[in-house]
Amino acid sequence: MNFRLKRYKKNYNYSYAFGVFPALELLTRRPQDCLGVITHPKGEANRGIAKIRTLCEMHRIPFSVQEKTLARIGARENDYAAAIFKKNAPPLAPSADHIVLVNPASPGNLGTIIRTALAFNFRDLAVIQPAADIFHPDVVRASMGALFQLRFEHFSDFGAYREACPRNFYPLMTDGETPLPEASFETPFGLVFGPENAGLPESFRTLGTALRIPQSGTVDSLNLAIAVGITLYQVVSRQ
Repeated sequence: MNFRLKRYKKNYNYSYAFGVFPALELLTRRPQDCLGVITHPKGEANRGIAKIRTLCEMHRIPFSVQEKTLARIGARENDYAAAIFKKNAPPLAPSADHIVLVNPASPGNLGTIIRTALAFNFRDLAVIQPAADIFHPDVVRASMGALFQLRFEHFSDFGAYREACPRNFYPLMTDGETPLPEASFETPFGLVFGPENAGLPESFRTLGTALRIPQSGTVDSLNLAIAVGITLYQVVSRQ
């Protein structure tokens, strides 16, 4: 790396994977995207750091110990490693089933959804803009590096995604006509989730089979990441 590392900004063509495990995921899954790794002196006895060093040597990736640089770029006190990676968005697989997030705003939710998707073997994520920055270090951290195993694309609006990826759609709505446990899914399909603050607009009801997650009336809705997790579990359990 022949440039001075700075705290992350969206317009950079690189980002950071903070933490030993996310850094290992990057080096294991997509070493070709790793520009370098910096570590903290306190991590020298950490077995994960030893693995990182070995992988860097194997792939000829720059490795250095730089305590001050870690602090400057925004690492937390217990972040013993930070992997610098170039932004790369692997395209969606057209024949695969997709998770579609319409305007997700929370980096924490987005990262958690990515990790949950991988846990249920969903590897294709469509993100409808405006949306949280999928490359933000907070997203990478919340995903625990699962981002490096997903295919994902951004679309300017849902119409652009629908034109590029025609399929059977299942929008999740708090008042969807079909209870989730009674739904059947025809592949390839897209599970469509709305933004945290408002959910999907009414126009999505006629998009396909509108689903609802049965719940008590004591809350108005579920957290987005929780709703995605419940839905993916139900889909997998019916296959």
